[in-house]
This record gives sequence, C-alpha cells and structure tokens, in this order.
Amino acid sequence: MADFLYRDEAPLSQSEWDQIDKVVVDTARRQLVGRRFITVQGPFGPGLQEVPVYVFTETAPAIVDIIGQEDPNPIRASRRLHPVIPVIYKDFWLFWRDIETSHRFKVPLSLSAAAEAAADVAYKEDDLIFNGNEALGYAGLATVQGRQELPRRNWAEMGSAFSDSVAAMQKLVSEGFYGPYVMVTTPADYALMARIYDNTGVLEIEQVRKIMTAGIYQSPVVREGMALVASIGPQNFDLVIAQDLITAYLSPQNLNHPFRVMESLVLRIHRPGAICTLQSGVAAEGEKRRR
Repeated sequence: MADFLYRDEAPLSQSEWDQIDKVVVDTARRQLVGRRFITVQGPFGPGLQEVPVYVFTETAPAIVDIIGQEDPNPIRASRRLHPVIPVIYKDFWLFWRDIETSHRFKVPLSLSAAAEAAADVAYKEDDLIFNGNEALGYAGLATVQGRQELPRRNWAEMGSAFSDSVAAMQKLVSEGFYGPYVMVTTPADYALMARIYDNTGVLEIEQVRKIMTAGIYQSPVVREGMALVASIGPQNFDLVIAQDLITAYLSPQNLNHPFRVMESLVLRIHRPGAICTLQSGVAAEGEKRRR
C-alpha cells in the first residue's frame, strides 16, 4: 500500500483494513451514478495531478472520394485545457475504546462511520460530474458551456417525459451526435415515469428506455426542474481517475483515530454539444444567472 496512506501506523489488522475497504467500495458503488455510463480512464496513481482536455466544437462529415484527396476539414481541437485533478475526501473517526473492545472481546468493529464517509464522497463525486464546481473552475455535464438546451415540459402530464426524450434525441441527431443515449433525472421525475403510458399497458419509463438505450438513471445531485440526455462515449466525455476510492490513516489525536476516505479524479468533456439539458423555466433562468 502507498506510504502516503500511513496504514501501518493505525492500530488495525490487515483483516480490519480489508473490511474497511470493502465497506467503503461497496457503499460508493451502490450510490455512484456517473461511473455507470461514463468511460473511466485509470486509475493512474495519486501522483497524477493534471491531464490534457481536448475540446472539439466543430465537426464535418467524412468524405467519400475515389483517390482520397486531402480532407479540407480534419478533426482539430478548438481548445486544449490542463485542469488540475481535484481531491475529494471526507474524514471519520474510530475511537480507541471501540477498537480495544473489538480486539479484546472479539466484537465486530462498527464501520458505519466509514460507510457514511464513503457515501459523502460518492455524492460529491456525482455532484462534481453533473454540476461541476464554479468556484474551482470545473464544468459539469449539466453546466458546461456549448451544450444543447431545450425547454422541459411538465412531466406530471402523461407522455411529456417521452416527448421530451424524443425532442432531445432529435436535437442531438441534428447536431451530429448519435446514440446510444443516456438520461439522468431527479428521483422525483424518475418516479413520475413509473406509470402506465396511455392505454398501452406499458410504463412510460419503458417507452423512454427504447430511446435511451444506454440507460435511465436518477440522482439526487440533479437540480430540480432539469433532466439530462447525452450521447455517450469517450469521444464525447470521460472520467480520468488518478487515485480511486481509498481510506488513509491520518494520525492519533487524544488516543482516538481519524481516517480519511479520499479519491482524485476529473471529468473531461471533449464535445459539449453531445449533451442536452431539458430545463423548466425556473431551472433555465437559474442557469442563466449562474453563467
């Protein structure tokens, strides 16, 4: 294990570290949404601090020719960025008396604090992926400039979610971004789609899934009044991981023991136009103010 984690300094056995790792990874895996459809690159190691991001804003079709003359519109990046890979972390404590009780009486050590820290880090990872971090200069899928934007219907009305899905797909296709497509909504909007569509006997979400073949997901980080549709693939966006989710030992304090659940990663958006946000009037105005 990497020395910077200081695991050998903690009063835990290898078996206990294995239990912590399992709890942390399992908790995060159940909660994370972005990684379910975004291509993951890495992990490359904690020493990686920045990566290049090539942004493509203009595209031209391929050429059919007899002799293969020079392409007048080759694919070129319009911008090259070098974002610093941020660290996401949350600390938790294990108390010395609990550790001593576990060791002396063979009582299982409670790792609920580690699980909660993992859940907090997973939430913040998805928040960074979808909403970015304006203060630190990171764009998210739902906030990046250059994305497609469409008004959103009232999904409380039957068929409106399906109609918006079709509109988003048509918008992306018209701009040259093809499937498979993914949709991410709020939990409330996801629940609204779980109803019978007209008189078909089929849930509306199943109708939407026929268009969103890369999946339909819900996440609490998606802002109210918004849904996101995107053409997936590493040519459009990917997630670069330097250090994947891991737990480090900090140092003893007053006999008790603080730990840190941490990771370092960055979302790279290469083609913002591959993303389409569906926004209600309130959400759209909020986005304008934020920009």
